[in-house]
Amino acid sequence: MKSRLLILTFVAALASGASAYAHHSFAGTYQEGQVVTLEGTVAEFNIRNPHSFISIEVTDKNGKVTRWGGEWGGVTQLSQGGVNRFTLKIGDKIIIEGAPPRDSSDNKILVRKVVRPATAISPEFTWQGRVQ
Repeated sequence: MKSRLLILTFVAALASGASAYAHHSFAGTYQEGQVVTLEGTVAEFNIRNPHSFISIEVTDKNGKVTRWGGEWGGVTQLSQGGVNRFTLKIGDKIIIEGAPPRDSSDNKILVRKVVRPATAISPEFTWQGRVQ
């Protein structure tokens, strides 16, 4: 009986470790060896664990607005880089660099760098790092 419980516990531990590893693999979703740059306006910013998200509205040369979602670091990683829930506000103009999606029809980016240029009311802000 004890050996059966030990085996079940071991199998459960292995299974949970595999799902945690799969969760942290961005290679299946993003082209990590490539970089794209987006310029737009913050539409939404949610700082939370395990990953924060930012939505920006990007206007192309024809005036068409497309919303992009950026997957960003968790609360601890971002706070160590000076980011908190007040850092970016809806309407802020920003520039994001990051890894594009593998599916080109999916408007999302794995954030590597965020720049908010200085304005009359806000100083320039830059964050750069790798999402963990």
